Amino acid sequence: MGGIEESEPPLKRAKGPVAESKNLAEDSSVKESSVCSLGDVMARPLTSQGDEETIGSKGVIKKSEFIKIITRALYSLGYDKSGALLEEESGIPMHSSVVNQFMQQVMDGYWDESIITLHMIGLSDETAVKSASFLILEQKFLELLRRDKVSAALNSLRSEIVPLQINMSRVHELASCIISPSKSLTRGDSGQDTEDEKSRSKFLAKLQKLLPASVVIPEKRLEHLVEKALDVQRDSCLFHNTSDSDFSLYSDHQCGRNRIPSQTLQILEAHSDEVWFLQFSHDGKYLASSSKDQSAIIWEVKEDGQVSLKHRLSGHRKPVFTVSWSPNDHQLLTCGQEEAIRRWDVNSGECLHVYEKTGVGLISCGWFLDGGGIFAGMTDKSICLWDLDGRELESWKGQKTLRISDMAITDDGKRIISICREAAILLLDREANIERWIEEEEVITSFSLSKDNKYLLVNLINQEIHLWSIESDPKLVSRYKGHKRARFVIRSCFGGFEQAFIASGSEDSQVYIWHRYTGELVLALAGHSGSVNCVSWNPANLHMLASASDDRTIRIWGLDQINMKHRDQSNGIVHHCNGRI
Repeated sequence: MGGIEESEPPLKRAKGPVAESKNLAEDSSVKESSVCSLGDVMARPLTSQGDEETIGSKGVIKKSEFIKIITRALYSLGYDKSGALLEEESGIPMHSSVVNQFMQQVMDGYWDESIITLHMIGLSDETAVKSASFLILEQKFLELLRRDKVSAALNSLRSEIVPLQINMSRVHELASCIISPSKSLTRGDSGQDTEDEKSRSKFLAKLQKLLPASVVIPEKRLEHLVEKALDVQRDSCLFHNTSDSDFSLYSDHQCGRNRIPSQTLQILEAHSDEVWFLQFSHDGKYLASSSKDQSAIIWEVKEDGQVSLKHRLSGHRKPVFTVSWSPNDHQLLTCGQEEAIRRWDVNSGECLHVYEKTGVGLISCGWFLDGGGIFAGMTDKSICLWDLDGRELESWKGQKTLRISDMAITDDGKRIISICREAAILLLDREANIERWIEEEEVITSFSLSKDNKYLLVNLINQEIHLWSIESDPKLVSRYKGHKRARFVIRSCFGGFEQAFIASGSEDSQVYIWHRYTGELVLALAGHSGSVNCVSWNPANLHMLASASDDRTIRIWGLDQINMKHRDQSNGIVHHCNGRI
């Protein structure tokens, strides 16, 4: 290989701060750069300019493009000598000598010469040429103003920028800079700050985006291609349930079923009757459960994944139907079946307030986004909103809920969602006062709202689960089948990486897990001895799932460590079931 002594890449060898450049409009001429030009290193004579030779098993990768992209990556990573040596050894320059000359002229502030060279590149898109010329002349104009060369700047605006007849709104902004020079420090629509304007390398990066990729290799093109390849591998992985940090370039990515929670790690037996509902906190550090035994329990999830009892919440006079975590997980609501709602402090286990309404039972509950109030479904089929002290803020009368009804509110606080009829779900827009409905053909037993508030998971009496898109007009997206439901309310949930899985309880004592997008049944988890009423996937631990059953127990499911070929690095402790399986 030939020796290259320069230690910096050509594009990084600017001649100095803008304030020291001596080549603005009034004295712009072709001059010898005080540093080695781009062409000196990057466009030196090469043995070959490359051809349409291809590489790879499928013959679709052009060798010249492949090498140019690698060269670009080397320069981007700071391996300047390696990049230059690759160009020399391969005989394939990253850019043509004309393009190199153009970029060096921009870096040196030879604005007039750079525009001449721009036309020599041979771009077929005249609009791109005009847009690039505009950016160059704009940069020239702003640098002249910063040097207090107002007359030269005005001349450039009148004789060079205006005749282009493009981006006239920006032209007017530039004209206003003549009157008020301080405005020249802003970039209007581009939103760039003063430091960006002073950096020609950043200006050149913006300029390059206007040129075709075949002319100027895009920055970080290799990284982009690799990331796209990883995206394809992830999207095609049926059982994908790992974080992106676990990806490796050394081998193709493929998860097995062992990345889905499938083994009982713990059995929690603190309830004395059927467990009807459970839900992990938003941060995954706690689990709350409610039972027919008229109590709720707050469980703590330790750092090692073990779950232990933190508080038993007593005070309800009827079975506790549901629970709901506050947005910051500091408080918990428990809803007695057609009774009252209680608000608890998670840290102390103290009951902070009891919400009741004379002559009316409460059947469901939830929180405002800011945690400053709660909402509830009532036995008179109305919906009521309270502040934390119990003062009623809003109320919607009429058939808004059923006697057994789930409720949810979107994160923006605009829409309240509730089962309003046996086969219909109400989507109530509070601000616009617009009501929309999801109409099913079968009786609805429960629903669950996705984390992004865009989808609703609806459980039906006919042993189907439907996934609805609710962003605009409700639309049925997917159906999931296989679980059993005949008599009881069975609940399902979203879970796993980017909520790519659907989990559900079942009356046959199993937990069912489907792939959200394909609808394929992935696993059926046996272990409970009674109907599984509810499931919850830990939002902070992709590999933890909890299930509640009529057998009075809660099961904590995790990875099957025995069958895993590789130990999961993010959950590096092997758990053992502390009860019967």
